[in-house]
Amino acid sequence: MIQPIAFRDNTLRLLDQRLLPAHEEWLELAEPQQVIEAIRDLVVRGAPAIGVTAAYGLVLGAGQLPDSRPEFDEGFAELCARMAVARPTAVNLAWAVRRMRALVTATPEASVSGLRVMLLDEARAMQVADVEANRALGHHGAKLLGDEVTVLTHCNAGALATAGYGTALGVVRAAVELGKSVSVLADETRPYLQGARLTAWELHRDGIPCTVITDNMSGHMMQTGAVDAVVVGADRIAANGDVANKIGTYMVAVLAREHGIPFYVAAPTSTIDLELSTGDEIPIEERDGEEVLVIGEERMAPLGVSAAYPAFDITPARLVTAIITETGVAIAPYEESLRVRCAAATGG
Repeated sequence: MIQPIAFRDNTLRLLDQRLLPAHEEWLELAEPQQVIEAIRDLVVRGAPAIGVTAAYGLVLGAGQLPDSRPEFDEGFAELCARMAVARPTAVNLAWAVRRMRALVTATPEASVSGLRVMLLDEARAMQVADVEANRALGHHGAKLLGDEVTVLTHCNAGALATAGYGTALGVVRAAVELGKSVSVLADETRPYLQGARLTAWELHRDGIPCTVITDNMSGHMMQTGAVDAVVVGADRIAANGDVANKIGTYMVAVLAREHGIPFYVAAPTSTIDLELSTGDEIPIEERDGEEVLVIGEERMAPLGVSAAYPAFDITPARLVTAIITETGVAIAPYEESLRVRCAAATGG
């Protein structure tokens, strides 16, 4: 199983996803600022993976702060504030930072050396729990797919976007493990090409049939009966079931509704933000338009032409057939079912 995040000898190792599929290279990071930059620069991407990475970044920072508890607390709070804003849309980043920060504030009597051990244990627990959650939600989601099915995906929500196994691709992997015949149509997902570069790379490694299509082919594929289900991941899900995911997801959801194709969202409960009532409150990251205009080292438009790049869009809950989590499947009305799924995750 692909595990894109590793921590040992006080060093965070990240599989550099910017170089895939041509090159499989690992970056070794020892400074928290390097981790912040790796998140911003898409060395690591995918909401769950970003959360785990941020937790390890805080571990690195904790190791460099003063041994005096008051100075440590002040420095750790400042580091948490910087880490939390590395990328604005994926809620797992803020969730992980809050969890690490809460561990410090809840143990005022602990020594700094003791805190460092506890923070490392907490980050490792998050990594293990993410893989377990992905396997569980994959199992729940696999039951929704037929015995012979073609799944359309958008962006990459596989092992590379998590601590391992994947969310949307976790559903695919679990279905294959159950003996189902699954093939995948992977939207290339412009402008970063996560589908063509990352989803196809993962599935090819696993021996799961995968065909890459351009984003503007998905409607035709649905119209001709080539798609049985859509399964995507999420970067944040509001309390009403509105879903923030990679730009273009909304378009796919509209097409799926038009053609009567189920549209499933696979995400752990840590991606559900019950504090936000609707998707209108989810911040949308605006990235540099140059990322749209340049592919590799080739410029796709004349110099002087600008481009917009909202990195995510919002799919309204009315277009979502079900939201698959590690504690079970949520269906409308989502205000109730998502609360139940989150409560089950915390034992509440």
